[in-house]
Amino acid sequence: MKDETLGWLGVARLGLVQSALGAIVVLTTSTLNRVMVVELALPAMLPAALVAWHYAVQLSRPRWGHGSDAGGRRTPWIIGGMGVLALGGILSANAVALMASSPLWGTVLGVVAFSLIGAGVGASGTSLLALLASRTAPERRPAAAAMTWIMMVLGIAATAGIAGGLLDPFSFQRLALVASGVAMIAFLLTLLAVWRVEGRPPVAAEPREPHVSFPQALRETLADPRARMFAVFVFVSMLAYSAQDLILEPFAGLVFGMTPGQSTQMAGVQHGGVLLGMIVTGVLGARIGGGASGWMRSWTVAGCVGSAAALVGLAIAGMVGPGWPLIPNVFLLGLFNGVFAVAAIGSMMGLAGEGEKRREGVRLGVWGASQAVAFGLGGFLGAAGVDVGRALIGSDGPAFLIVFSLEAALFAVSALIALGLTVRSSQPNLEVRHVGA
Repeated sequence: MKDETLGWLGVARLGLVQSALGAIVVLTTSTLNRVMVVELALPAMLPAALVAWHYAVQLSRPRWGHGSDAGGRRTPWIIGGMGVLALGGILSANAVALMASSPLWGTVLGVVAFSLIGAGVGASGTSLLALLASRTAPERRPAAAAMTWIMMVLGIAATAGIAGGLLDPFSFQRLALVASGVAMIAFLLTLLAVWRVEGRPPVAAEPREPHVSFPQALRETLADPRARMFAVFVFVSMLAYSAQDLILEPFAGLVFGMTPGQSTQMAGVQHGGVLLGMIVTGVLGARIGGGASGWMRSWTVAGCVGSAAALVGLAIAGMVGPGWPLIPNVFLLGLFNGVFAVAAIGSMMGLAGEGEKRREGVRLGVWGASQAVAFGLGGFLGAAGVDVGRALIGSDGPAFLIVFSLEAALFAVSALIALGLTVRSSQPNLEVRHVGA
């Protein structure tokens, strides 16, 4: 059995895939969003709608997960999904450039590009997580998940910093070249990372049911109270987590006068904070968290409360303006986001391989779909709130103040939900195991 499970080297190789995935996504959901709002002066709801659409496409995650469950091979889904994602990333940059001369046709191409991005992220991401859950020893799953997510954030931070430097002085041709380079490098890195890492199906695994239909597998997964309860937790918490994503760089440009390169580098600072928060939580979580339920309570709640406090700081920054220490504030937001994320990921990987019938792909697909809906809705509502606030108030700062304040309130509610989830998970038959790095 030892030869059939992933060691830490195999986990690290899969982490490179997460890094590649994050590298493409950070340009499409962060930098392109800012260019549409600031450089092209388009309503913030347009990029928010495109990003929301790419999350809507990810509602098919359970179906992709079921396909890799039935086939017993995750690697083809990972490679195919990454290829589709890379193509979508290249097309999205060209779509934004086209919007400068033809907003209608640029938007049409943008819809196609973000459809490919959603399909690619869903197929590759779900299959990658399913491979981790099925080939990692149960006691290592939370630590392995934290390790791969840390590598993903590292890839995001590095891409944001390097691409931010390459984008100045800004031009649409430069944007297309940078996006194409990132997409091609990410795809090649994926090919190298997954080469022979999956190996043979584990001989000691519980027998699969290749002939079970997808609707039946989905019904059985949703009938599991643990899976259903965790899907609710993922939705509510990720709604709070995602609401600031699409407005942070426009906020830096509109209120603080940052260039596209500067705001992209600021996003790199935020993701650096996320990375540090993940490392700290992964290393110290189980040691000082007080056991399984205590780990969930102390670290998840700390992440939610700290994120709420950082968002209150950004709300104040909307009124104070350039005199506010924006970069340290954004770093703290990333730090507490990272603390929260590792706690949630640890729970997800711990639950993925449980249940009477092991269907890691379907279970992770359900939670991924829940997260996608929350991310799409949160990002759109955040951007729409800024647009409405700017129209009604006639000023940028107060509009951002209102939206950031509401997001802080959502994080506070998420902390209460996490406490309720922790209490329930400590009941018999509902225990969620967490293992520190």
